[in-house]
Amino acid sequence: MTVTDLVSYEDALASYDPVMGLEVHVELGTKTKMFCGCSTELGAEPNAQTCPTCLGLPGSLPVVNATGVESAVKIGLALHCEIAEWCRFARKNYFYPDMPKNFQTSQYDEPIAFDGYLDVQLEDGEVFRVEIERAHMEEDTGKSTHVGGATGRIHGASHSLLDYNRAGIPLIEIVTKPITGAGERAPEVAKAYVAELRELIRALGVSEARMEMGQMRCDVNLSLMPKGSERFGTRSETKNVNSLRSVERAARFEIQRHAAVLSSGGSIVQETRHFHEDDGSTTSGRIKEEAEDYRYFPEPDLVPVAPPRTWVEELRATLPELPRLRRNRLREEWGVPALEMQAILNAGAVDLIAATVEAGAQPAAARKWWMGELARSANESGRSLDELDITPAQVARIAALVAAGELNDKLARQVIVGVLAGEGDPDTVVEKRGLKVVSDDGALGAAVDEAIAGNAAVAEKIRGGKVAAVGALVGAVMKTTRGQADAARVKELILQRLGVEG
Repeated sequence: MTVTDLVSYEDALASYDPVMGLEVHVELGTKTKMFCGCSTELGAEPNAQTCPTCLGLPGSLPVVNATGVESAVKIGLALHCEIAEWCRFARKNYFYPDMPKNFQTSQYDEPIAFDGYLDVQLEDGEVFRVEIERAHMEEDTGKSTHVGGATGRIHGASHSLLDYNRAGIPLIEIVTKPITGAGERAPEVAKAYVAELRELIRALGVSEARMEMGQMRCDVNLSLMPKGSERFGTRSETKNVNSLRSVERAARFEIQRHAAVLSSGGSIVQETRHFHEDDGSTTSGRIKEEAEDYRYFPEPDLVPVAPPRTWVEELRATLPELPRLRRNRLREEWGVPALEMQAILNAGAVDLIAATVEAGAQPAAARKWWMGELARSANESGRSLDELDITPAQVARIAALVAAGELNDKLARQVIVGVLAGEGDPDTVVEKRGLKVVSDDGALGAAVDEAIAGNAAVAEKIRGGKVAAVGALVGAVMKTTRGQADAARVKELILQRLGVEG
């Protein structure tokens, strides 16, 4: 079976119903690792943030990170899960070089949170409920760098380098129940779920959940069942997908691949698969182990975790407004249609616009600048909006200067360019660049007279009643004043000079 052996998406959905299971790993933003005191800060020299515990050396003993447990409970509550009154860690035994202990400390049959759900909104406004099987605590593995091959994978590499700084960083794995009934929208549901989960994680403040940095990654499990059947097919698991678009593409590709195999009389192999960003395809990884192959058993060096009910309720009271509910409230307050709000969400601008409004800007102005000039700048520089060197307060100040008539839109764009270039805050940029609108009649009068004298034919048309032609003269004045004239006042002065009522 090659990556070219696909059926069309439409043909696949005509014969089969997709079933998905999504497993999302979230690195928690704790200062230290899950079972030791090593730092989790990024950027250190390889293997500098390790100790006998996270390296699994003889005689070392783990201690549970209390903040990690608290974060897990918050995530569980936000996902409407039941929180276990008593749960244990387990050893997941397997050998792989990036796991120095030869087992991963995880949770197996006793997760800290279970039986929840997350409602996600699709692009047309439809709400789809994704049911959550469990959310459990575990530790991350180290990082392998395969050297000498063409693909960066172990196959074909001459040797591998191992960095255990990441080994032991706290993870929460959130596992859905089988997602059925999505039909042709299954890939869209997968993308929307991961996007909503990312917003939720960020709102809780437990992780930055930056997929491009590996802080949040998704395993896409997919199978097909023939139309009318209720028996799930054999699944594949596409591992470590690290962008929203890739989650959607991976699900779509696997639907087409599974359908091609099944339609030709073949059988799906239960396996892990690698996703390829360049063409959206997947390729085989390894035959997938069943749970019993990991020889799970309770971790003998850790006591059970028993979150007191009073503490759980105290944490519940601290939960922020859920992102979808907050977006709906803001949409009503801002007076925008659902599709525009979806575009704002897709651009990562909801929080930025909200903060700009809180800083004093009108919602329309805040949306205009973030979704217009700033979105263009972010796109050109290959950065996200929140990575731009401008704050919501600065955008609100620019909007205030425009509202006060001290800047027009053209000048405001120049101020934004100056702020992004590190020239200072908006007022400093205005002062340094001399960008204030000219509205003084004395300063404008000469430019108006010059425009009239240089465009006699246009002036005559205006005197004859074609007032709309005044735009050409206004444009001439704006050119003379380098865009700094108050256009409304210029129009008034021109009409006055020509003896025409506006």
